[in-house]
Amino acid sequence: MGLLDELNLGGMLSGALGQIESSAAPTLINALLAKTQFGDLNGLVNQLQQSGLGPQVQSWLGNGANMPVTADQLKAVLGNAQVQEMARHLGLPVDAALNLLSQHLPNVIDQASKNGQLQASS
Repeated sequence: MGLLDELNLGGMLSGALGQIESSAAPTLINALLAKTQFGDLNGLVNQLQQSGLGPQVQSWLGNGANMPVTADQLKAVLGNAQVQEMARHLGLPVDAALNLLSQHLPNVIDQASKNGQLQASS
């Protein structure tokens, strides 16, 4: 169908997120989120904030240490259908996709935000 279907997004995402300099990670996660009801990082952040993870999200957007988020917290917020869809696009089992997101999402959002605000999606 599109670029995501032609590329091994899971491999690219894992590679990008495995690097200390993961400047491509926000773009890759936005590409993944574009395939979901969230649309992009802004949509996901809004959902996380509305679902009780506001303190964590604020720590990611602000200066200072990023609070962790668990795979279970993400699954509760995202919902089973969205988690399965994301895992399918990543080419990973659901648990592995959730673990990947819980491990890297705080830093991705931190890197994608300036002065406490996410940059607009292109």
